[in-house]
Amino acid sequence: MRIFDKTPNFDFMNKRKMAVVFSSVLIIISIVSLFTRGLNFGLDFTGGTLIEVAYPQNVELTQVRQALQKAGYGDAIAQHFGTSKDVLVRIAPREGVTSSQIGDDILKVLQTASDGEAQMRRQEYVGPQVGNELRDDGGLAMLIALFCILIYVIIRFEYRFALGAIAALIHDVIITLGFFSVLQMNFDLTVLAAVLAVIGYSLNDTIVVFDRIRENFRLIRKSSTLEIVNSSLNQTLSRTLMTSGTTLLVLIAMFIWGGELIHSFATALIVGIGIGTYSSIYVASTIALALKISREHLLQVEKEGADQPDVTP
Repeated sequence: MRIFDKTPNFDFMNKRKMAVVFSSVLIIISIVSLFTRGLNFGLDFTGGTLIEVAYPQNVELTQVRQALQKAGYGDAIAQHFGTSKDVLVRIAPREGVTSSQIGDDILKVLQTASDGEAQMRRQEYVGPQVGNELRDDGGLAMLIALFCILIYVIIRFEYRFALGAIAALIHDVIITLGFFSVLQMNFDLTVLAAVLAVIGYSLNDTIVVFDRIRENFRLIRKSSTLEIVNSSLNQTLSRTLMTSGTTLLVLIAMFIWGGELIHSFATALIVGIGIGTYSSIYVASTIALALKISREHLLQVEKEGADQPDVTP
């Protein structure tokens, strides 16, 4: 059974000015927060101490976190590692305290809380230089991805569509990063991977819409550009809602039951896919309309003599 028995007829582009205002407000808030508050980088980027502790029986993370918080390590990240008997603790570096001292202190805290049952498995230190390299490489990866997408859309469609697609992707990335900046949520490598995944997801949604617009420009001759864009958005609406809806169901399940390890990852994808679905309808198409996209820009010019029969013996 199909969700829509017939194609809906929503006037999306009639609300494009409101969408521009809404997007502008979100982008301004995100940029201001990124410049004033920045991102709350995790240990992957800042460096820090990693301690793996083993217990003889299953241990609740709530107890571990409470013990660390009472000892003044409320910023430490505790999670199960492999089994529920193994706990991985990560903590940012502290001024005037060496990595080994931090590791020894945390081990004493956990041993005291478990009556001496906690045993050290390993202790590692991630330097800030490694974190800086990961941060720079991650930012470079995003820029390279956006540039390659720009070239791809120009080749497949037309530069006005390409600029619309890139504007939508930049819009999604800035708002997703701004969300983490405003709430000061932990930003680690999993979140960076989620942002890159959002770029791919949003682009796929935008390409589907643009492909239908290009097809309708060739099929519908007597409608205006605005009417064709609206018709294309309505024709792809069912696919957009089904794809985004089923994806969000999985991500919400990950967010609720996936544990702290993937909490930030799921959050980034939920925000990114939600805003990406919105941008594929309003941002990308609105930019293309603002650049005066028309049927003449998409129709292929027939070569002289292309319709002549091949008489080669």
